[in-house]
Amino acid sequence: MVISPELQTLPYVMRQGVKFFELIAEPVERELLPGLWIRGWGYNGSIPGPTIQVYPGDYINIRVYNALPEATSVHWHGLDIPNNMDGVPEVEPTPLIKPGCYFDYHFLITNPPGTHMYHTHYNVARQGMMGLAGGLVILDPHGSSMDRDYFIMLQEFAVKGLPMGVLEEGSYEVNPLSDDLQFFTMNGRCYPKTTPLPVQCGEWVRARLANPGMMEHPIHLHGHQFVVTAADGNRLGECARMRKNTIAVSSGETWDIEFEADNPGNWPLHCHIPHHSANNMTKETGGMFTIVQYHSGPAKTKSCL
Repeated sequence: MVISPELQTLPYVMRQGVKFFELIAEPVERELLPGLWIRGWGYNGSIPGPTIQVYPGDYINIRVYNALPEATSVHWHGLDIPNNMDGVPEVEPTPLIKPGCYFDYHFLITNPPGTHMYHTHYNVARQGMMGLAGGLVILDPHGSSMDRDYFIMLQEFAVKGLPMGVLEEGSYEVNPLSDDLQFFTMNGRCYPKTTPLPVQCGEWVRARLANPGMMEHPIHLHGHQFVVTAADGNRLGECARMRKNTIAVSSGETWDIEFEADNPGNWPLHCHIPHHSANNMTKETGGMFTIVQYHSGPAKTKSCL
């Protein structure tokens, strides 16, 4: 099972061989930092929304309720599905979900195991930057070779009423049409409120990185080299894999990286753009930043002894 720190896994009910999920698009208050909240839009009370986990061959039905003040839709980013389920109502035979209404997106999972997303595809300049996105992971039915498997969604927000260089507790409106982005998040939190990624020495770890937003984020891991094993939900062949410690995650992309936890300590995993590792340009470390945190336990490899 994939762990999405700070986020729930969306539950489902099985009915006549179909997995039924429910998503509610609604206004959400999200605490980015202790006492500092944003008023955005999300799913099921969360920004980003809960992570959907399915298997190849699953037939799924996702009922999306619209509790927003305007119409919306959901696009299943990277999935090979029928045109009328793709969620772009202005150019496809997909309905626009009006306020107070719902629509059942239903389709067969035909993609192989991999990392994907879901997000709004209507009035995207506003709705996307209000926070309407979440993760969708297709699991391997044969199980995972990873000891730890994490999903991390990268987002950024502009807020109203907070001068640059100032952090004050309160609840702030999001300004979705502004390019003056001040807060950069992993799974809806800014460091130091991000949840560390626990590992034990000798474990193999996967981090699934997803970016539905505006800006590219070069994600850098300290103290380790990782192998890039999948791009946009597509597993890379052995000859196509790269050994790196920084990978640029552009808008619309997902990347899977894997590494051996063989160097004990507390190691940063963060966006390398300087402004993105700060909270509203204050001097302390913040923003799109978390910690790979080693926990005590029996070493699994000689390199950890």
